[in-house]
Amino acid sequence: MSSAPEASGGGAATLVLWRHGRTGSNAEGRFQGQLDTALDDVGREQARTSAAVLAGLPPDRLVTSDLRRAADTAGELASLTGLEAHRDPDLRELDAGAWQGLLHRQIEDGWPQMHAAWRSGEDVRIGGGERRSELGRRVAGALQRQAALTPDGGVLVAASHSGALRAGVLALLGLPPEAWAGLGSLGNGRWAVVERRHGRWVLRGYDLGPRRPGDAAGGLSSTAAERAVV
Repeated sequence: MSSAPEASGGGAATLVLWRHGRTGSNAEGRFQGQLDTALDDVGREQARTSAAVLAGLPPDRLVTSDLRRAADTAGELASLTGLEAHRDPDLRELDAGAWQGLLHRQIEDGWPQMHAAWRSGEDVRIGGGERRSELGRRVAGALQRQAALTPDGGVLVAASHSGALRAGVLALLGLPPEAWAGLGSLGNGRWAVVERRHGRWVLRGYDLGPRRPGDAAGGLSSTAAERAVV
């Protein structure tokens, strides 16, 4: 098992790890990776709805991947709080190489063995891009760096991507990349909460957010979501 990075004594005490709203590629079932896709109408509404909840924390620092689907999601929270959305390229999604832009069924047909290994949680390099272990180190490093720039005891909100945040959470907790298969994907516009306790990062909540029409069972109401992130 990997060792969890120690959380420094200063800086953010709470990390809110927020996935961007839906894109057209999400709706089509495409593997976006680091392609710079835009939010669709549903995604913009998801970003607005979630931002209204997260503004109530309130956050002390806001950071985002530089890909526009994350940056535009963060922009909804910036407009409500007056915070600057600091861009950090290390919060980008996994570099999926040749898989980027393909439908998942195309990937399964073209790379059946690698796709099966990927889905099972193996730490494989996909499409000539990154491994999950590399992604986790990159994202966790960015979160640690941004946490150190947050006022002591404060809340850092990071707008990023499902795979990036999933890998980053595992790295922060000191779990191996193979544990990926046991951690579900964050829904569009939803978030995870990681807190600093006794010098370590611990997971407090996962796939949190306001209940919206069409959400799967188990989504939180707005009131419950506010309680879950404070």
